[in-house]
Amino acid sequence: MNMQQLLKMGQKMQSQMAEIQENLDREEVTASAGGGMVTATVDGKGSVRGISIDPTVVDPEDVEMLEDLVLAAISEAQNQARKVYDEEMKKATGGMPFPMKLPGLF
Repeated sequence: MNMQQLLKMGQKMQSQMAEIQENLDREEVTASAGGGMVTATVDGKGSVRGISIDPTVVDPEDVEMLEDLVLAAISEAQNQARKVYDEEMKKATGGMPFPMKLPGLF
């Protein structure tokens, strides 16, 4: 492989990465905890976009349970977003392992 081919490949990969980042910004992943009492929505990069809490789960005497449900919903949504990210990386690399992480992504 010559230097020009290598540079072309690098430019193509850079273009694909920019496209992936844009797609991940638009992607939304939602997960819930407590049987749907708390729902978290994150983007494809794992950043929290929204939280929904069923009013019936709000108990001033048991704030810790609500905190746990919120944390569980966010964690699950971020785990799902991580899977979306991994799938996008596989597409970009043709299924080859992609060990490096992009800045701002997980």
